[in-house]
Amino acid sequence: MSLFKKKAPKYNPPPVPSAPTEDIDNHHENGLENNNGSQKSQLVFHCQQAQGSPLGLISGFSNVKELYQKIAECYDFPPDDILFCTLNTHKVDMRKLLGGQIGLEDFIFAHRKGRPKEIEIVKTEDALGLTITDNGAGYAFIKRIKEGSIVSRIPHIEVGDHIEKLDGENMVGKRHYEVAKFLKDIPKGTTFTIRLVEPLKSGFGSIGPKSSSARSGKKQNYGSGKETLRFKANGQATIENEHDEKSQAGIEKINGLLESFMGINDTELATQMWDIAEGKTNSMQLAEAIDNSDLQEFGFTDEFIIELWGVITDARSGRLT
Repeated sequence: MSLFKKKAPKYNPPPVPSAPTEDIDNHHENGLENNNGSQKSQLVFHCQQAQGSPLGLISGFSNVKELYQKIAECYDFPPDDILFCTLNTHKVDMRKLLGGQIGLEDFIFAHRKGRPKEIEIVKTEDALGLTITDNGAGYAFIKRIKEGSIVSRIPHIEVGDHIEKLDGENMVGKRHYEVAKFLKDIPKGTTFTIRLVEPLKSGFGSIGPKSSSARSGKKQNYGSGKETLRFKANGQATIENEHDEKSQAGIEKINGLLESFMGINDTELATQMWDIAEGKTNSMQLAEAIDNSDLQEFGFTDEFIIELWGVITDARSGRLT
């Protein structure tokens, strides 16, 4: 991913000693193409550690792993110390996760590893009530806990916790669907141990990006730009316009299907499915397109494909908006 300087928001960092200037003022030119073929260079994003840190300026990346590397270089800690990033909030807000795309005016907050914890769980029901997602760089974590589920009754398990090990087996490097399958395959009545790593707790309190127009009393709307930097599966990063309202409704509904069928939440996967369906006129064409893409590794069932096609046709006709 690269960085774009487009009306960069002014930000007053919390009172923490400043990092060395050579770690922060590190701009690079990037040959990113936008969706009309022209190039934009020196894309720059503002970032900060979610628990509190000086302001950083990040550039020169084309995927999530490279983004983590740049943030780590800026603040001088290992890249694998980052669990995930959120956009425009330092809070552990799963609605604001940074995934395969980022608005050119978005503010990045990096959530680092905090305290590890091991919890013994008796699987008294078929489903634990967890929705799993991952950061695109090898860490799966909890995105949602279903109310009234087994896990919801365990106070030490929280949204944002990274699932590091299950019964001693390392989950680092596995995708969210692999971790979800491992949990699903644990027989009912079994006692197992889950090792979690929670995000480092925030020291910000209510501190967040402050408006550059504070004197006028107007609140600046972060992340409101219409252009988005999107990470492609082939390693490219392109500047594209946002999906329209029908497309966004369809993508959101597809994400709901992924959660229902697989216990995962992945907006980027849902977006990829929506894009693959472009130009397809029936479920057979959609199934063939998925089988001929990198999505075939998921092994989607015929039932899922039929449900998926139903969502796509509903969204195209505007029945979801």
